[in-house]
Amino acid sequence: MGIPGELVVTSDVPAAFAQQMIESFRTRALDTFSVALSGGSTARACYECLAETAGTQIDWWKVDVYWGDERCVPHDHVDSNYRLAREALLDRVGAANATYLMRCAEGPDPYQLRLGDLGRIDLVHLGMGPDGHTASLFPNSAALEADPGRLVAMNEDPTGANPYTRMTLTLAGIARARLAIVTVAGEAKADALAAIARGEDLPAARIGSERVLWLVDEAAASKLPDEVIAAT
Repeated sequence: MGIPGELVVTSDVPAAFAQQMIESFRTRALDTFSVALSGGSTARACYECLAETAGTQIDWWKVDVYWGDERCVPHDHVDSNYRLAREALLDRVGAANATYLMRCAEGPDPYQLRLGDLGRIDLVHLGMGPDGHTASLFPNSAALEADPGRLVAMNEDPTGANPYTRMTLTLAGIARARLAIVTVAGEAKADALAAIARGEDLPAARIGSERVLWLVDEAAASKLPDEVIAAT
């Protein structure tokens, strides 16, 4: 029972994310650094803040960029996670060593092989929807029950509330991370976060990696039990 990992309640989720990203780069295990990016409005704010504050603290020529999930739309589509990351971060910092786009037309296996070759991901950035989904792992969706060796899968929201077929890291793929950062902002996420704290089996409750850090604003944390807040 409880949030699966460390919980930090902060007034500025994007700034806290940027600082954690900088620290993770600074203490990286290898000369290069791998990061899997997310999508959504909170992720956009995080990446814009990171682009503004990282400065020379991150050498982007040492950064390999992956994605935690992607909608099966053209990469220049307004709903593409690649487009969001490009606009909010990549175009602003001007460079990265490599970018590995998820390409739905190829299916999940090429990305699976790429991640298998990589081994560990230094940082996976995740969000959480009001329904408790993370990446594109939706409640009662097929990818939640993927085989342990399956790192990447195609998936859909059974309810249809979240449109498009998706490519997504599975729970096993996320577990490859040295650090998983989950950023949660806004009152709309409060019920799902409280449900996870109570022990309900929502997808985001299953996040596991070497270290899991939740960065949550006051609105999202507003329905957490007092004992959960007191433990932070």
